Amino acid sequence: MDEAELHEGSRVALLVPGSPAYVDLVMGLLATGVFPVPLDPRLTAAERERILADVRPHLVVDDEAQVARLLAQLPAETRRALPRARPMHVTSGTTGTPKGVHSGLLADDAAAALLAEERDLWGFAADDVNLVLSPLYHSAPLRFAMGTLLAGGRIVVPGPFDPERITQAIDDERPTTMFCVPAHLQRLFAHWDRVGVPDLSSFRMVAHAGAPCPPAVKHRLIEIFPPGSTWEFYGSTEGQFTACRSEEWLEHPGTVGRARPGRTLSVDDDGQIWCVVPAHARFTYFASPEKTAQAWRETPEGPAFSVGDLGRLDDEGYLYLDGRREDLVITGGVNVYPTEVENTLRELEGVDDIAVFGVPDDQWGQRVVAAVVGTATAADLDAFARQRLAPPKRPKDYRFVPELPRTLTGKVRRQELSRTSSP
Repeated sequence: MDEAELHEGSRVALLVPGSPAYVDLVMGLLATGVFPVPLDPRLTAAERERILADVRPHLVVDDEAQVARLLAQLPAETRRALPRARPMHVTSGTTGTPKGVHSGLLADDAAAALLAEERDLWGFAADDVNLVLSPLYHSAPLRFAMGTLLAGGRIVVPGPFDPERITQAIDDERPTTMFCVPAHLQRLFAHWDRVGVPDLSSFRMVAHAGAPCPPAVKHRLIEIFPPGSTWEFYGSTEGQFTACRSEEWLEHPGTVGRARPGRTLSVDDDGQIWCVVPAHARFTYFASPEKTAQAWRETPEGPAFSVGDLGRLDDEGYLYLDGRREDLVITGGVNVYPTEVENTLRELEGVDDIAVFGVPDDQWGQRVVAAVVGTATAADLDAFARQRLAPPKRPKDYRFVPELPRTLTGKVRRQELSRTSSP
């Protein structure tokens, strides 16, 4: 479909690197009622085909010239106008099947409430400079960039994460805010140990999320950034649960905070976390009513959703995570769903059985590992993965076992694999 044929409710898949123009396009589309679908431009052809078949975009943008053409067609004022929806980010879910998280078009009052919620929590203002560390196809960095621009601030997009480049941007641009994952902090701290810590006094807010933060990294973060500037939050592609100043974390070690304003948290008898959210923050899984129904339940406080994570609440309402979804691997802040990787690698001849899991990694939080039954070699598997899986999803180690440990119902014991399988 040509750019000119887009209309309210259309979906536009974005498969280009992040940039200021990328964010302008996302905001302009949202202001006109068109849903951008941000995707990793590194997706392989097979991954791209599978995801696009699910979200059924009216247009696929896969080069910078298309970004420029679309922006030229949008009235300039739409780039800072009220977004009428959330971008449709795609999450694979525990089934490995891509799912678009869909807000639908919001009424003006709901759209204004969505914008105000982010602004009030993070304090976005016209003098903010947001330093973008993570790829803009992820929901959190895009949300922070959009909030900054809508408040009249500006963003700095240095490109793919590189500690030296980020340090230079801090020196040159004097950013006031940034979102990061713990792996970013670890790499920055290691670099600064070699070259010296830059002047960080311009920062008023640094927020991290996406993976558990090692206590030593958390303490270093608090130590070197301005007092009161550092935060952690817990959320998912589907929605946001908590926010927590680091000073609260010091008083409640290990917490990810209390419910954000307008939300209510609960934990069921199985330890699964549920969150009641305002109407403007609700979602469906696009064209998937069954999966949507599984994610929501009615409570006395209103509709609550869960992404399957486990945790516990203390008497003051502070949430502690007991574990992410059992089969989820978080590497460098990127969610990798083992089922998706397994389904792909099973297509290789010589793979009789396979299980993918995460193991602790000092740099990335976790790294992706595959236990394999069969005659395929590590070189065969690596070559096959490079053709069909984006870099974060590719196993970093292959461990060969005679059989996979399973429960009586046939479920793979991933935790056992991570403890006992040998390289």
